[in-house]
Amino acid sequence: MGLNKKSVDDINVKGLRVLCRCDFNVPLVNGKITDENRLVAALPTIKKLIADGGKVILCSHLGKVKTEEDKKTKTLAPVAVRLSELLGQEVKFAADAEVVGANARAAVEAMKDGDVILLENTRFRAEETKNGEAFSKDLASIADAFVNDAFGTAHRAHCSNVGVAECLRAEGKPAVVGYLMQKEIDFLGKAVEEPVRPFVAILGGAKVADKLNVVENLLEKCDTLIIGGGMAYTFVKAQGYNVGNSLLDESKVEYCKEMMEKAEKLGKKILLPVDSVTIAHFPDPIDAPIDDATTVDIKEIPDDREACDIGPASAELFAEAVKSAKTVVWNGPMGLFENPTLAVGTKTVAEALAQTDATTIIGGGDSAAAVNQMGLGDKMSHISTGGGASLEFLEGKKLPGIEAADEK
Repeated sequence: MGLNKKSVDDINVKGLRVLCRCDFNVPLVNGKITDENRLVAALPTIKKLIADGGKVILCSHLGKVKTEEDKKTKTLAPVAVRLSELLGQEVKFAADAEVVGANARAAVEAMKDGDVILLENTRFRAEETKNGEAFSKDLASIADAFVNDAFGTAHRAHCSNVGVAECLRAEGKPAVVGYLMQKEIDFLGKAVEEPVRPFVAILGGAKVADKLNVVENLLEKCDTLIIGGGMAYTFVKAQGYNVGNSLLDESKVEYCKEMMEKAEKLGKKILLPVDSVTIAHFPDPIDAPIDDATTVDIKEIPDDREACDIGPASAELFAEAVKSAKTVVWNGPMGLFENPTLAVGTKTVAEALAQTDATTIIGGGDSAAAVNQMGLGDKMSHISTGGGASLEFLEGKKLPGIEAADEK
């Protein structure tokens, strides 16, 4: 994997039109931004480009755009307003249904060094997600340099992260990564490619199917693989135990057996739950009080109950394994953490990570939500900004958005 990429520190953007692909895919309720983490995370790269005297043209997607109706609710206009406040200078919004239209071209034309404009949602152009040539060329036509700072879409080849980089490269113009992207490459990339050992990987979440390649790749790389969450019960079944009404992917039981054999051959440890917290009925709503949670040995899950969190002995076993680690990567919760009764396993693991001096990397998605919800986010070395992208990184896949940047 080419992880030695040129970054914003390697180019001089003074007087150049710099197209910067950010991840402004923020939650909007009635036009109000309800979580601005992604905006704040993008500021260091934007400020660097402004300070260096670039003409900064920001672009991003926002949600999925399927209909004309979507275009009314998925506009990036509110983001321009909030970014202006966060940066302490005007971020001019170029409202164009075709993204690079008359408004955008006029706004770019009028820019002075250090000015910032924001283009409309890149998905207003249907060819964005198909990496269509016409839109890539439109984006390239207003830029002298490209900076990709959107790790959340790095696993997809779209016009605004891959197509435009290729167009500019063909013209001998630079395509580099921003600070956020660089951090992801440094932490996730290095953890998987050159980990400081012992390297412990923790996988959770609901489905084995989502993590098939991750299990296989991490077994090659890590020293200990911990498996919790709903996906653990297919492994438990593969050990020959009954799992009651717990999540189970019958079609993957053989695969789980193979993985356990593979671990043995490679001299790696797979740690599975030794006890679990079971309930009679799935809570509805998800955070509804549960009054019948009981902990059972993993070999004794009753037929009519569902395991929804790892038990205290498993939590202790997993926390112990983390203590001696030097690198820990965690993707996926240990149970139904959205419910306070079933969040104990996830919390115990999160606390163990918070107390270790290892490099701790949280692979986005639900694990990131859980760690932040528990107020332990600042105790982690790195929390990935992309769930799907970080999973593919852990699978050992090349990410098109990273591959498209210039090598050092």
